Amino acid sequence: MINLKKLLPVALLLGSTMASAQITLPINTTLQKTYTKGTRTRGGAPGKNYWQNTADYSIKVNFDPKTLEITGTVGIDYINNSPDTLKKLGFKLYPNVYQKGAPRDAAISPNDVSDGVKIKSITLDNQPVDSTKRRVNATNMSLRVKPISPKQKVHLDIAYSFILNKTSHIRGGQVDPGAFFVAYFFPRVAVYDDIDGWNEFPYTGSQEFYNDFCHFNAEITVPGDYQVWATGNLKNANEVYNPKYVKLITSADGADKITDIVTEADVAAGDITKKNATNTWKFEADSVTDLAFATSNHYIWKASSLVVDPKTQRRTRVDAVFNPAHKDYYEVVDYARKTVESMSYKFPKWPYPYPHETVFDGLAQMEYPMMVNDNPLEQSEDAIELTDHEIFHTMFPFYMGINETKYAFMDEGWATIGEWLISPDIDPKITDLYGITAVENSAGSEQDVPIMTLTPALTGIAAFTDNYPKPGFGYLYVKEMLGDKLFTKALHNYINLWHGKHPMPYDFFNCMNTGAGINMNWFWKNWFFDNGIPDLAISKVTHVAKQYTVTVTSIGNKAVPVHLTIFYADGSKQSVGTSIAAWAKGNKSTTLNFGAKGAIKQITLGTTYDVDSDKSNNIWKP
Repeated sequence: MINLKKLLPVALLLGSTMASAQITLPINTTLQKTYTKGTRTRGGAPGKNYWQNTADYSIKVNFDPKTLEITGTVGIDYINNSPDTLKKLGFKLYPNVYQKGAPRDAAISPNDVSDGVKIKSITLDNQPVDSTKRRVNATNMSLRVKPISPKQKVHLDIAYSFILNKTSHIRGGQVDPGAFFVAYFFPRVAVYDDIDGWNEFPYTGSQEFYNDFCHFNAEITVPGDYQVWATGNLKNANEVYNPKYVKLITSADGADKITDIVTEADVAAGDITKKNATNTWKFEADSVTDLAFATSNHYIWKASSLVVDPKTQRRTRVDAVFNPAHKDYYEVVDYARKTVESMSYKFPKWPYPYPHETVFDGLAQMEYPMMVNDNPLEQSEDAIELTDHEIFHTMFPFYMGINETKYAFMDEGWATIGEWLISPDIDPKITDLYGITAVENSAGSEQDVPIMTLTPALTGIAAFTDNYPKPGFGYLYVKEMLGDKLFTKALHNYINLWHGKHPMPYDFFNCMNTGAGINMNWFWKNWFFDNGIPDLAISKVTHVAKQYTVTVTSIGNKAVPVHLTIFYADGSKQSVGTSIAAWAKGNKSTTLNFGAKGAIKQITLGTTYDVDSDKSNNIWKP
């Protein structure tokens, strides 16, 4: 993909460390308090007083594909690990984004405007909770309770129902009359953390999510001819599938080859599931932030698996579940398998953490723990880029517990660099240009604001660039500066310390500094905290015989790697360059030296991922 150069000499990196030693990252009082409370440390690790709450969910729902009604109960054992006594509990009712009068930033069909989640009853430790003690404000619900002390566990039972959206597919809903992706379908306790207390940001359709790591048991009842795929492991395959398919699933779990678990002929024969009026599908997942499911009576299923951890020989099964009419989807299982393989062995080079990953043929482009809801695409390169982008989210935000609602760049930026790097690993013909032009065209505009701006405050083009390509460039540039080995060491320090927890941006910055043994605050501040424009120019070229010196000036104020391509008259070319460390001392110009191999036709500054707002000054000709 990008032609990354060799690791910068140690002396230059040490020089940049010394130059940036006095730079501290600006931090607001809310986040500063986490250090004084001892919940987080300035070195990036969780503090001695770090805590997070958790819950054990037992979900039982019935889904009627004809009426689209979901009715069910959720039992919640909630543990207050915080040092605070809780006088209320916060809940998320995500389906209320479709409720009449709810604020939303996406247009929906009038047919999908609903009454939202109907709470039939709530009990707390087996005692009924009066409805006057709960207050529903769109997707947020608060419940006044008898004070819950630190380390106390309480049990809640909630009976509820709602109508699934049919036409307005915001991340889930009806795909066609016999296929549905069902997400955010149960009341859940909101996150209570050491930064904000209760997470009371409303869900309006665009911002994404923040949930605690919990244990889930789900029983999903659907008509007898429907299959169900979900987060977690299917616990009762023998009760819902006929023996042929149980055997095929078991075979796919241990086979590298692609297994056709359900074919068009199987669907036509109608002998896949147990012949009951309804079947109840039981799933279990541990240490995940959410549970979603998909169901269909006519989709086919391809699967493969691979060893993701050579030390333990642990395997992950990868599924593609789709409408056979979508011919482009037949290759998705291969794209998904190669993504999981690349993530495990190349980038971020961390064993894929979950037992399966199911890519479901839907109407969205959205990720969930162990699940992806992806629309079909005609062009293979588009399908590859979508598949690897959404699957990459398994690490960020799910494995890392990121607060996407506030800090979307901490997950979308990683999925963007993952897409840039993994897509050509799947198909070497791909050069993924996702988001590059948007950054170059919008840099310095009124809407262009620092990446560290909270996601709910972003508007216009920044709602895209600050979440996706701009942080993606930042991660890519640090990867080049450190070199693959040291970058992986630093990134693994972050992953190792914070997986299964809730890192904030400073935890990432500090973990990377500590893991690399290099203070990179000059770059974090420049790229993530400061406004500015990325704009380099070739300002001077001199030579003595064949020894050339090229001076590159930073006209803008964003650090960008310096890469030159020398084109020779005989058609050959040569690459010369250096990383963003060239700007670590605050200098406005830098020089590159090379020996010419022949007559030079022209010198060009910049490669695909060297973002530059004005490329008119990037070419020198003799």
